Amino acid sequence: MAQPDFADRLERVEAQLAIQQLAARYAVAVDQRDIDTWVSLFVEDIDLRKFGVGRDALRAWIDPMLRRFYRSMHRICGHVIEMVDRDHATGTVYCQAEHEAGGKWVVMPICYSDRYERRAGTWFFAFRKEEHWYSADVLQRPGEPDLNGWPAEMPSMPATLPQSRSSWGKFWESSTTEHIATLTAFPVTS
Repeated sequence: MAQPDFADRLERVEAQLAIQQLAARYAVAVDQRDIDTWVSLFVEDIDLRKFGVGRDALRAWIDPMLRRFYRSMHRICGHVIEMVDRDHATGTVYCQAEHEAGGKWVVMPICYSDRYERRAGTWFFAFRKEEHWYSADVLQRPGEPDLNGWPAEMPSMPATLPQSRSSWGKFWESSTTEHIATLTAFPVTS
């Protein structure tokens, strides 16, 4: 197999660094409530399915979402990037977020599943799916009373991880219910 030349390797490294910055800029823009910057991180024709197409639709969707909590802090703590070709990539981003909402500080580990696209030399989000392991007030353990610890007046943000990953169910299928019960009070299935 032929090795990529230096220019190809450099382009790949630069692409990965730009994509990592995209995820970091997303977090900073959310926490600073800089909606203009936030929407600029997405392709102009972003498809929000039932919410519409384009950055104006994205802005109309995110504004009320950000008004559900007052302060927030999103820490990017892992980013895996797979290059598809020179102008397309996929990624998985781990994030630990805290949100001040309804008298609580809700901690929420997040996993973003992304598709990235380079247009006119700039990398953008082409798709972003957000999933959670749990949400809990900092004064509570996750799972008290369930894995969705947002204030009652807030719309539910269901915990879909880790059971949404095919490897999860496959790993635990050979374990007994009794064994799993010794490890967790909140078992999840695939």
